[in-house]
Amino acid sequence: MTDAERGRGASRLGPELYVGWRAADIGVLTERLERALIVELAGAVAGKRVLDIGCGDGELALDLAARGAQVTGIDASERMIAAARARPGAARVAFEVAVAEALPFPAASFDLAVAVTILCFVEDAAPVFAEIARVLRPGGRLVIGELGKWSSWAAARRIRAWAGSRLWARARFRTRRELVGLAEAAGLSVETVRGAVFFPRLAPLARLLAPLDPRLGRATTFGAAFIALAAGKRARRDQRLGPNPSPSSRSTTYSAGITSTVSAVEEASPKTSDSARP
Repeated sequence: MTDAERGRGASRLGPELYVGWRAADIGVLTERLERALIVELAGAVAGKRVLDIGCGDGELALDLAARGAQVTGIDASERMIAAARARPGAARVAFEVAVAEALPFPAASFDLAVAVTILCFVEDAAPVFAEIARVLRPGGRLVIGELGKWSSWAAARRIRAWAGSRLWARARFRTRRELVGLAEAAGLSVETVRGAVFFPRLAPLARLLAPLDPRLGRATTFGAAFIALAAGKRARRDQRLGPNPSPSSRSTTYSAGITSTVSAVEEASPKTSDSARP
């Protein structure tokens, strides 16, 4: 992230927007579904070293710490990190200002990396995936959630872009195929891809349709405003076998274990690698 990118609109992308989104009816519903999916794919985290990339005000990082994980949370926004450090229980998490393209950690530092809506305004996501793969230990896992391309939420945001929204004119929405390709190009083995938030951004319809969401998410990602992917970093023996070892030659198997809250920041200017939840 350049200094110019860091500065543009940064003062308006504050932690109060996260709080406001989580207090709204539609925010409560979407946050619950997205969080449940990320936590499910992350699996048991007790005792694991976990990196939350684009941690925002620390909501997910603190949740994972409460589940027994040793959590480090990073975000490019100093205001977000300050808010995260001020939350009750923040002493359980190491919060740091950093960007996803240049993670300030040695190779093989973490058992699990989680990242929620960090790629919305990143043109080239490959370096981000490469950095995540670098800091994962062999056998470690990535769980990432991004804005789905083929959903009513994405369509509405494209309309906003055509109407002059500078934020959504720069936004990137991802497909299942794109996320899988990025993970595999970084040397990760994709385990699971799931969708969430299939309802439109209308609270009455959301309340009606939300109970169907988990079943839809297991069947397809088309129509999902949020797509989550879980992928594993092969153990060293698997890495020597090449990028696509056959199932019979793999020495390690992996068991697969928030629409995004960017709606709360629709008028904020984008910052590369900041989480876009809210």
